[in-house]
Amino acid sequence: MKPERVELSHEFVADIKNIIGSSRDAAIRSVDYHRVRMYWQLGERIFVEEQQEKERAEYGSYLIRNLAVNIEPEFGSGFSVRILEQCRQFYRTFPITNALRSQLNWYQYRLLIQIDNSYKREYYELEAVNNGWTGRELERQINSGLYERLLLSNDKKAVLAVARKERIAETPSEIIKDPMVLEFLGLKCDSAYYEKDLESALITNLQAFLLELGNGFSFVARQKRILLEDDEFLVDLVFYNRLLRCFVILEIKTHKITHEDIGQLQMYVNYYDRNEKLPEESPSIGVLLCAEKNNTLVRYSLPEENKTIMASKYQLYLPTEKQLLTELQRELEETK
Repeated sequence: MKPERVELSHEFVADIKNIIGSSRDAAIRSVDYHRVRMYWQLGERIFVEEQQEKERAEYGSYLIRNLAVNIEPEFGSGFSVRILEQCRQFYRTFPITNALRSQLNWYQYRLLIQIDNSYKREYYELEAVNNGWTGRELERQINSGLYERLLLSNDKKAVLAVARKERIAETPSEIIKDPMVLEFLGLKCDSAYYEKDLESALITNLQAFLLELGNGFSFVARQKRILLEDDEFLVDLVFYNRLLRCFVILEIKTHKITHEDIGQLQMYVNYYDRNEKLPEESPSIGVLLCAEKNNTLVRYSLPEENKTIMASKYQLYLPTEKQLLTELQRELEETK
């Protein structure tokens, strides 16, 4: 006699799957952690050996080449000359073993040791841990110049203080980036797009866009309908930021911004402040995501005390370091 088929509850099955998934994740994290520790110990041992023969100028490169010859055939490509050189650099960059973070894997540490600037390296290390970035997400943030873009409106100490959780971000400029890099949309830079095309691409790639927007953002609405007497308006995108505790209204403009664009966004911000915002929440923020900015126009179109309307340029490609630094220098000159 065949056993009766019993209908299992969704809750029970979900619990079982969660247990299995959590255990697998923990096992992977454990392997990653021990791998990181192993590479650190290798780096330490190589460095100590080098110091014993430091008067011989070529001994370091000779040592690593010959070490790879001895261990790579037995242990595999994870112990090549390149990897062993990275182990040595890893130890020299992070000399305190207790400071290694269990949340980061070897691939993430390999990205971090390529950063010479200690402030910049610490920022990415902390943000990767605090936000649970994958290796690919960390690489993307480094390549898009997240640190440099935040420095445009903040100083090093302020940026690091937020990353270290010594203080909470209090102003839009501490969270919202300028420029925003949207290379993940896969749109060609030399093509013309309608605003609705860009909006659709952002929604399709919402997870990547939330990562680019920054900490604390969650999606609220697309094409939010606002009715003012007999006039109907549609707000492109609405988000909420839990760190700033406010709505963030985002309007997309594929042209150079005009004072009419600023006035329209100000109206949407006023509407949210008067109809959607709770008493304990902060004033709403408006962001014009535009193809081309005009800082002077923004400055003269708004009151001097304005802290709620911002313009952020978008670009559809990952900038080179030189391009990014040139762009930031130009922006700094314009805002003087």
